[in-house]
Amino acid sequence: MLDIEYPIVLAGMGGMGGPVSGPELVAAVSNAGGLGVLGCAFLSARKVDEMIRETKRLTDKPFGVDTIIPPDVPLSGTTAELKVDLDLPVAKDEAGGADEPDVIDKLRRELGVPVPSGGKGWLSGIADDTVWTQEDFKKQVEVILEHRVPVWAAGLGDPSPWLEECRAKGTKVIGVVGGVRGARRLARAGVDIMAASGYEAGGHNGRVGTMVLIPQVVDAISPVPVLAGGGIGDGRGLVAALALGAVGVWCGSVFLSTKEAIYEEYHKQKILESTEDDTVVSKVITGKQSRYLKNPLINAWDGAGLPTLPMPMQSIAIIPILDGAYEANMMDIVPAPAGQVVGMTREIKPAKQVVEEMVKGAMHILEQLSQGGD
Repeated sequence: MLDIEYPIVLAGMGGMGGPVSGPELVAAVSNAGGLGVLGCAFLSARKVDEMIRETKRLTDKPFGVDTIIPPDVPLSGTTAELKVDLDLPVAKDEAGGADEPDVIDKLRRELGVPVPSGGKGWLSGIADDTVWTQEDFKKQVEVILEHRVPVWAAGLGDPSPWLEECRAKGTKVIGVVGGVRGARRLARAGVDIMAASGYEAGGHNGRVGTMVLIPQVVDAISPVPVLAGGGIGDGRGLVAALALGAVGVWCGSVFLSTKEAIYEEYHKQKILESTEDDTVVSKVITGKQSRYLKNPLINAWDGAGLPTLPMPMQSIAIIPILDGAYEANMMDIVPAPAGQVVGMTREIKPAKQVVEEMVKGAMHILEQLSQGGD
């Protein structure tokens, strides 16, 4: 269906700070026989266009683009316009007395983060390429279709309004879900492939573990093919996914510490030191449930019992903290999406090697099983 050699699909990892799976990583995975997917969430249509063009320059193999189309975000508006409408939770002063109106500034001071200068920050440097609204997310899809990209992955939301045009352009659509109900809804809409992502996954994830999620999704939407995501990082995970009824895997975290990933070196090294227990699930960064490496900002927000705002207002609210931390090189406070599989990562490798080792490991296990070996 996808014209690829191996059933390994790179999850389209992108966030408010820019893509993690950029053109180099995507091309490397596609050139190795899998399917690379660009992470374009929150990027302007202009930036999506640039990334697609660069990926085409680096590979002649099929690749995909991942965007989000959440229905509950504002119809339109710039960062500055949306910031005016922020309804921040109220903070108490250090003595527990009078309320402080600016909970974000209070938290920034508690974390020791300096006031951002407006220079090179987490978002200030790419503000023109960061979008938050339905209007902008639709423009992203228009660019994908103009380029006739082989695959579009809808990371959040319902892609059904574009399915007819996708078929006309020859673009296959992957729906990304975290539960059976969502899988049934997107299957009825007509997506070509379903990526079911379990609780173990990094970034936006579901509430059900991969081991029990995959067979239930497979049973619910057969014959729509299913990719298994969440906690898969080697050949053993690939074989397990196939045994659960999936046709392949949707992998992100195992590629975070590859040479081609657009990921801070601090966080790549942090992954190498991490165990399976060094991630945390929170809504602090985007307003929706996501898994990250443990982080002082997440700990402070959740520890204070502060409620989170809906997407994208939560992200906009904490920009001052992230900008200040980035400028001060306080990388432990900058959020780093990552799944529980990071406990298996002990070396920075080229993406091609990750794909090859996964394939080799899976083939070895399958050969042993076919021969009745142990």
